[in-house]
Amino acid sequence: MRRYRWWISAGVLLFVAVLVGIFVFSGPGNPPAPPRRQGPPGTGPLTIVTLGDSTLSGEGTGNYTPDTNGANGDWCHRSPEATVFETALPGIEAKVNLACSGAPAAQVALGDARQWTEPSQAGQLAQLVKNHRVAAVVVAVGANDDPHFSQLISQCFQSWLMSGNGPCSGPISATWDDRVNAMVPKVVTALGDVKKVLAQAGYQPEDYQLVLQSYAAPIGPDLPADLQSLNGCPFRTEDLRWVQDDGVLKLSAGLARAAAQAGARFLDLSRAGRGHEACSGGADPSTEWFSRLVLRLGDLNYADRASHALQESFHPNANGHAQIGRCLTEFLATEMPSAACLPGAGGDLHPAATLAGVR
Repeated sequence: MRRYRWWISAGVLLFVAVLVGIFVFSGPGNPPAPPRRQGPPGTGPLTIVTLGDSTLSGEGTGNYTPDTNGANGDWCHRSPEATVFETALPGIEAKVNLACSGAPAAQVALGDARQWTEPSQAGQLAQLVKNHRVAAVVVAVGANDDPHFSQLISQCFQSWLMSGNGPCSGPISATWDDRVNAMVPKVVTALGDVKKVLAQAGYQPEDYQLVLQSYAAPIGPDLPADLQSLNGCPFRTEDLRWVQDDGVLKLSAGLARAAAQAGARFLDLSRAGRGHEACSGGADPSTEWFSRLVLRLGDLNYADRASHALQESFHPNANGHAQIGRCLTEFLATEMPSAACLPGAGGDLHPAATLAGVR
């Protein structure tokens, strides 16, 4: 009989505990947690957005929207063939490109910095989320800050032109680590401002993806000697090798640190273009994913356009943007925190769970 009494007592205690649980966790003062929201808040089309510099604006395709091809001083060179338009994500209804050629991290971030007359890209994103549901933001920025990558390419061209000056890579490599390190906090700030804009619009971290991508080497040492000239890629072999095997890898490693500090995913492009660099195809440029030396002779006839006649040289071309878009699409469909775009068996780029080491 004592044993049954124990069961009855235990049952009463269990019933009381259940009632207390219901009162404490589901009573009027403590409503049950709402179900987890699926996707971004707000109204409007489900959207993927790109922010940053020429790598994502579409520089190098040769095809730019009229409003960003010099009109009223805007040289952002946005292209309908840019990476974002080469993505194919299920459910995405709109693709928006806010990237601007030459943009530094300060213009991607919130603030007063402008690039080719355009205001803050994070500020433009704040306007976009009023009538778009942003599912992914992809950013490429940093090369135009302390590394000054475009200036580096110009410096190496001048080194080839003035043969007595010696390779450009010597003096550049001496300060490269410091320049990359100085870039990192600026990129972290820009990514933080993107997150701030979305948080102020009511987004939770799980509502969207934030990806920082790095840069591919547009030039490399494996090219015919006759194209190591004004016909295509006027650079010294040792400088081409440094860009491919050292400069871009260290730049990518710095950006990987920035992504980790900012809580963003990271897509490593540092080895994405190997074998497809500018001039690597020799007589068949169709195999290349980067533009060769481009001089728009017609622009030299106009004072406001002459200084931009070389602007699209040594950037991903339409083929390159298509390949990067393919890899980005596949990466966004995974849960990997980071990946590297590398060629698969068929030669196309796919995300692989391996990042480039620093040499």
